[in-house]
Amino acid sequence: MKNSTLTVFGALIGLFLSVQAMAQTGLKTGATAPAFTATDNTGKKVDLKTLLKTNKAVVLFFYRGQWCPYCNKQMKHIQDSLQMLSGKGAYVIGVTPETDENIKTTVAKTKASYSIVQDKGYTIMNSYGVKYVMDEATVTKYKGYGLDMSKANGNAENVLPVPATYVIGSNGKILFAHFDKDYSKRASVKDILAVL
Repeated sequence: MKNSTLTVFGALIGLFLSVQAMAQTGLKTGATAPAFTATDNTGKKVDLKTLLKTNKAVVLFFYRGQWCPYCNKQMKHIQDSLQMLSGKGAYVIGVTPETDENIKTTVAKTKASYSIVQDKGYTIMNSYGVKYVMDEATVTKYKGYGLDMSKANGNAENVLPVPATYVIGSNGKILFAHFDKDYSKRASVKDILAVL
């Protein structure tokens, strides 16, 4: 009886953690985009308010890491369409929890020439409502695939973003929001271009 009670309790804790991990809802179209200032992978200061004064829009997207094939595919599509995005007045920023070293690997894989920001304290992910903490079962599963999250992100916090994409207009309002907890579903460049 004691073992079955512990099993039920363990299952409930696991369920709670999974629900908590995916409780994020992201920001919606029409919301005011939270301001942020960060340093990108080239050492350039990126300040949302300043960028919105000099660009028609900012395309802000969150990605999990260089190990994620869906992230790499999305980033390659953005890179391949960067001239079209820039031509419509957009500045592109990718945000990730991965280490600087892994950002270099991402750039090598995707040829990304736009700004990429390491969100060390998860400030940007928190303010956009995309941060979640992986449950232990998922961390263990990923380790079985050869991915150690503590090495990928440089800490033992197991934090990832829901891979959301936002287009922020010069007035600071979100013109387009793509937020899907299914990490394989991403905003298309076509959808992004349609709102620019």
